[in-house]
Amino acid sequence: MINRVVLIGRMTKDVELRYTQSGTAVGSFTLAVNRSFKNSDGEREADFINAVIWRKAAENLANFTGKGAMVAIEGRLQTRNYENNQGQRVYVTEVVVDNFSLLESKAESDKRRAENGTSQPAQQSPAPANNGGIDISDDDLPF
Repeated sequence: MINRVVLIGRMTKDVELRYTQSGTAVGSFTLAVNRSFKNSDGEREADFINAVIWRKAAENLANFTGKGAMVAIEGRLQTRNYENNQGQRVYVTEVVVDNFSLLESKAESDKRRAENGTSQPAQQSPAPANNGGIDISDDDLPF
């Protein structure tokens, strides 16, 4: 069976970089992907695809991209579920990213940042010692 996803789009915001309790980097982001057709009003709509990326690739994506960056991602579609604070089961479907490519030059990226009012990519602060980690056991990691 095949579970392969390839998407090209723009980041809707900076990568949300976190660390597991064991120190593994994990980044979450949303990619806006334009549809290949126009709606009845003649406008292109976009799909907003949630994605997660792990380890050094997560740190690299967070350090070298930001809101509006054009990127290509490759990975697999995965559904997970959890129980929220109200006791309801919540299902989340997202792309687990294996690889990514930056699709704009440094000059284009700098120009876009200048237009958005930021001069540099957002720098991520180091992970706190024990606070700020998300509660994921090593058994839940996809590797």
